[in-house]
Amino acid sequence: MRPIQDAGAWCVGLTIRSVIVVGGGLAGLSAACALAEAGYQVRLLEKRRYLGGRASSYQHPGTGEVIDNCQHVLLGNCVNLTDLYRRLDVSDAIRWFDRLILLEPGGRRSILEPSVLPAPFHDMPAFLRAPAFTLADKLAIGRGLSAFIAGIPSDSEETFAQWLVRHGQSAGAINRFWKPVLVSALNEDPERMSVHYAGKVIRESLLLSPGAGRMGVPTIPLSDLYNRAINYIESRGGEVHLGSAPESFHWSEPSQQWTVEAQGQNFTGDAMVLALAFEGLRRLLPALPPSPKAHELAIDLGCFEHSPITGIHLWFDREITDLEHAILLDTTIQWIFNKSRLRNEPGNYVELVVSASKSLVGMQRQEIIDLALSELVQFFPLVAQAKLLKATVVKEVRATYSIRPLLDRQRASTVSPWPRVYLAGDWIATGWPATMEGAVRSGYMAAEALSSAAGAAAHFLKPDLRRTGLMRLLP
Repeated sequence: MRPIQDAGAWCVGLTIRSVIVVGGGLAGLSAACALAEAGYQVRLLEKRRYLGGRASSYQHPGTGEVIDNCQHVLLGNCVNLTDLYRRLDVSDAIRWFDRLILLEPGGRRSILEPSVLPAPFHDMPAFLRAPAFTLADKLAIGRGLSAFIAGIPSDSEETFAQWLVRHGQSAGAINRFWKPVLVSALNEDPERMSVHYAGKVIRESLLLSPGAGRMGVPTIPLSDLYNRAINYIESRGGEVHLGSAPESFHWSEPSQQWTVEAQGQNFTGDAMVLALAFEGLRRLLPALPPSPKAHELAIDLGCFEHSPITGIHLWFDREITDLEHAILLDTTIQWIFNKSRLRNEPGNYVELVVSASKSLVGMQRQEIIDLALSELVQFFPLVAQAKLLKATVVKEVRATYSIRPLLDRQRASTVSPWPRVYLAGDWIATGWPATMEGAVRSGYMAAEALSSAAGAAAHFLKPDLRRTGLMRLLP
């Protein structure tokens, strides 16, 4: 991480009453909600006509159906994301699952679920029973997991693919365990994946406690989740302006205030939070006051790359499975989510997900649908008899940033090169990869930094999930 001297640090203790938050994704929503709760007058500016950023939904013009731009899930250790859901009063719209189902072609199932054994051994009985893994695979997975029990490796030039070879992982262990878990969690291939963050996912999701690995799935469209933030902010004296793309920023030294021009309107505030994706902030840099530190920030932002996710949405004339979700092994498709069952709605709508989907980006829509159907029938024979009523493919080519080795050197802190301006976004130095939890953490971190500069330090970040079992004995 390259530290940026806070250009507004000298103003600690001075009056900050009003805050402009630029960006209505999860980073901006969490910052805005926290600051509004703390008594600041918040104006949230979002260029889109909806909230949630990359975690949003819309009515697809070709199908007439409301779809998520991509399936999003959370785990039990996402304590700050669940705190945001509590704030927005949408906790009951998250359905939690304690078991994962791995499906092989032909339909054989392996169920991974915690037992009564203490952490980190709570999943061991399920692994030993799982028919998806040979004895050699199970021994290899056990060796690999044990490497993360004592701690998370430091970031280095080593990729996770190299780590897998160094730790003697079998082909079955790699293709049926490590890849399904980590490619989905980090949205990157092992050949480009940081060992540090791979280790973080494994240790903090699978080893620290049974509750850490619980999977939460939204049961309503994502925009319905995050639009609740409008009422939360407005009921606390704030404002939400959708369709307001910032065009210029002006800092007034005499008044110690920022003015943001957006869509012909001027918004003034004592401080500002720029809660944007890395590419969004980079585009806005020319509109901000020049600064040597801003030039350094631009260089760091140029080191980030995108990694895509593809969602394949299918509507059938009959139900093809009673499963609510499953991991699909040995195929391009990695997950199936039975959206009709998850949402408790009529119909037979499923979404298939391919993370790190670089191979699909150049393919045509019908090619991807044909591929999906040819793979899906290997797991669910009813697909052969079912009629496909509607289908669409959503390629989220900017879904996340690629969590490559040593990228933390380019992740900025929440302070910025400009007076009273704070940064948020899943790409800043949160200690988390590109996840919804990381985005919310960044928003809370920006809110904490701002309130500290105002001389009224507030704490919004939630403590990490507590370890259980034998993991409590480790440092």
